Amino acid sequence: MANTLEIEEKIVKMLRTVYDPEIPVNVYDLGLIYKVEVDDDANIVIDMTLTAPNCPAADFIAEDVRQKVASIEGAKSATVNLVFEPEWNKDMMSEEAKLELGFL
Repeated sequence: MANTLEIEEKIVKMLRTVYDPEIPVNVYDLGLIYKVEVDDDANIVIDMTLTAPNCPAADFIAEDVRQKVASIEGAKSATVNLVFEPEWNKDMMSEEAKLELGFL
């Protein structure tokens, strides 16, 4: 089994393939991923938020994250928790995301 650090690197890489259908930036660089935990048995728990609590694509995005993370070699299970505290804001985006969306 891969070690926790290797799995975490794979998780970040996989999260960068998940997009909100309305925003051309991945969920990781948007700053929507608040926490990633990998336990000793390779069970993964992700706390994530959305740009707006009433996002119509909420279920689609969360399930896309769960399925892609669960498919990582070495991962035993994946759970995604949608959280809305703290409230997301554009300061949470990576520099690349801000540039892509014209905030810089």
